[in-house]
Amino acid sequence: MGKEGMSIGRILGILLVLPGDMESPVGGAAEVRLEAGGSPCAGRVEVKHQDQWGTVCGLGWDMKDAAVVCKQLDCGSALQALSDAPFGPGSGQIWRSYLQCQGTETALSECIHADWSKRYCTHAMDAGVVCSGFVQLVGGASPCSGRVEIRDGDLRRTVCDLHFGLKAAEVICRELQCGTVLSIPGAAHFGEGVGAIWDEELQCVGNESLLSSCP
Repeated sequence: MGKEGMSIGRILGILLVLPGDMESPVGGAAEVRLEAGGSPCAGRVEVKHQDQWGTVCGLGWDMKDAAVVCKQLDCGSALQALSDAPFGPGSGQIWRSYLQCQGTETALSECIHADWSKRYCTHAMDAGVVCSGFVQLVGGASPCSGRVEIRDGDLRRTVCDLHFGLKAAEVICRELQCGTVLSIPGAAHFGEGVGAIWDEELQCVGNESLLSSCP
């Protein structure tokens, strides 16, 4: 199917979603995870229902939906709401379609969505999200300056300045939508962190859009 046919198919899919197909949130918060994104705060959105993990349809997926996922996973704010399986297609069920989040919900299962049994998507349309939680700048005068901290599982790790250079800094500024690197002060310029330290070199080329893409 060409691009024109795909576009028509998506338009028809949207027109076929009737009010009766939508469900209000019920029960407790369903588990959510992000897969294949290189960190717990980026990846393909998957939801657990009936003890099975399934994906979320990317049709209509927007920043309000992504914001709820990031909030539920304690991953900061949403940077990107992606469709068309940017982190690869999932498998099995597609559990959620046409989510209507306001962005203020604390869990994805609180959002109105299409009936579990409705199928409007294929896995080629799986939704993805990138949250700010993988990397953040702490202790600066603005969200675009500060001590570099990255998420490693449940831990926040500061980055050793011996293993941090211009290319990694360029990627962080790009990921956080902070423009161009002005300086890379070392020696705990923004104060010493606490806890664990990331002591491996971030081997960025410099053109990556996400720090989690760097080896």
